[in-house]
Amino acid sequence: MSDPQPQEKIDSTFRNGTLTAVGIILGFSLSFISHWVSNPNDWSRVDILPAGFLLVGIVLQVKVVSDLLARDSLLASKYDRSRKLFMIGLIIVAVGMGIALVNDMLGLGKMPILG
Repeated sequence: MSDPQPQEKIDSTFRNGTLTAVGIILGFSLSFISHWVSNPNDWSRVDILPAGFLLVGIVLQVKVVSDLLARDSLLASKYDRSRKLFMIGLIIVAVGMGIALVNDMLGLGKMPILG
């Protein structure tokens, strides 16, 4: 019988840098949605689509922060999964911001982000 191979681990310093970057981007995402929804204008149906994208993307980013804070996040497989999940969340947030921006430029939504 062969001995089980130890799982590959990443350096904690590397993980900590990633956690810092993820936290900063999550903070930006939360700041954006907070600023956007605190606008005194009324919501319209067209605002639901970008808000949905933003919320789903932010939930994924929060999940990644939680995963990176776990003890087993130093395992390379867990770290890689968290990194991929973060990129998916980041892309979803970017799509939501893009839709909100296009809605604003076209005058479709009532929740302006340009001013």
